[in-house]
Amino acid sequence: MPDTPSPSPAANALWGGRFAAGPAAIMQEINASIGFDQRMWRQDIAGSRAHAAMLAAQGIITEADRDAILDGLAQVAADIESGAFTFATEREDIHMNVEARLIELAGDPGRRLHTGRSRNDQVALDVRLWVRDAIDALDVQSADCMRALVAQAEAHAATPMPGFTHLQIAQPITFGHHMLAFVEMLARDRGRFADCRARLNECPLGAAALAGTSFPIDRHATAAALGFDRPMANSLDAVSARDYAIEFMAAAATCAANLSRLAEEIVIWMSAPWRFVTLSDAFTTGSSIMPQKRNPDAAELVRAKTGRINGNLVALLTVMKGLPLTYGKDMQEDKEPIFDTADSLALCLAATAGMVRDLRPNVEAMRRWAGEGFATATDLADWLVRVLGLPFRTAHHVTGRLVAAAEAKGTDLAGLTVAEMQAVEPRITADVYSVLTVEASLASRVSYGGTAPAQVAAQAQAWRERLG
Repeated sequence: MPDTPSPSPAANALWGGRFAAGPAAIMQEINASIGFDQRMWRQDIAGSRAHAAMLAAQGIITEADRDAILDGLAQVAADIESGAFTFATEREDIHMNVEARLIELAGDPGRRLHTGRSRNDQVALDVRLWVRDAIDALDVQSADCMRALVAQAEAHAATPMPGFTHLQIAQPITFGHHMLAFVEMLARDRGRFADCRARLNECPLGAAALAGTSFPIDRHATAAALGFDRPMANSLDAVSARDYAIEFMAAAATCAANLSRLAEEIVIWMSAPWRFVTLSDAFTTGSSIMPQKRNPDAAELVRAKTGRINGNLVALLTVMKGLPLTYGKDMQEDKEPIFDTADSLALCLAATAGMVRDLRPNVEAMRRWAGEGFATATDLADWLVRVLGLPFRTAHHVTGRLVAAAEAKGTDLAGLTVAEMQAVEPRITADVYSVLTVEASLASRVSYGGTAPAQVAAQAQAWRERLG
């Protein structure tokens, strides 16, 4: 959105005296962004209010002009809010649409508003404000999703389920422990968004087209008025930087990937033979020809939207790659992927929180499978080390031979007799059976961050207090 003089009231006079004819229809179509950037109207008006107040404080415009501008902007905001505002394609973007209507309402004071700024720093400001608002909204949603996970963790701190590596049953864990893993992931996602927010919270307003302005503006005042920590220190960087948007979209892509992992697990858990969880009609659909089906469509769509969010990130990275300083119209292509990323992630977070609250674990099925696949083999190896004093590698070898013996017999480890175990390691005693149950395995994992029910309950309580 390159800098232009303030428009005259005529609809096709955006470019002032330099151009004698209007653009071709196709040029107008490719050039206009109002179809999507109208979403930034609140940010655009907020920036204009701060700019008008600063201009008056610096004596660049009169207080009467400021008041007329602020009154006009209030009316523009009311018109947009009510749906009475008409967005015109020929005015290209949100900035010119707002300014043109302001001039209609306020006259010459409205024409003074653009003093000391450009559409280049104006759009840079609007996008920063919009992304900042999006981060704040997504943070609230992420915290809500974490609360849903914590509630399940508290309810199922001691509910056994199989833990997997390579999608093969590995060791018993608890369902609550599994839920808390995703709490930790979302906490890191919130941290990435918070880091992004801190870095983007510098104000580009006042950088003008690219070189600053000769008017005695107060950039610190506008930065403070808009909630920024400081003005950006380099005018070239101020109008051309979009790395904060890339960082936002990278954080969103990471968050979406984490949500997709949970969505994939819900899909697996709902399938035969596991049937670990069920979802109600609220988050599933049926089949047009198979009446027995309950499809986890919400989870599948959360999983799929990760690709869409990843694509948005790649799109903006590609737009910015090799783009010379400062502003190029290429940057108009930043908004749609930014908006779509925020919308898609917000929907994924809402759907995930809803599914987590809705899902009902099948405790019996999870308990049954928790002991399958020789899941207590590591507990046996640990017992050999702890009680018999075997080096772990030796214990690992002995346990492997016992697993092979149990597999040949068609039983689990607890199904071997003491004599059968002693044929492999003569010092084994009947005490070994004390560690070969799922419950014993769970209770033994008392290391910090482990799956012992007491550990899970403590971690869930800590998160409950932290999240409020």
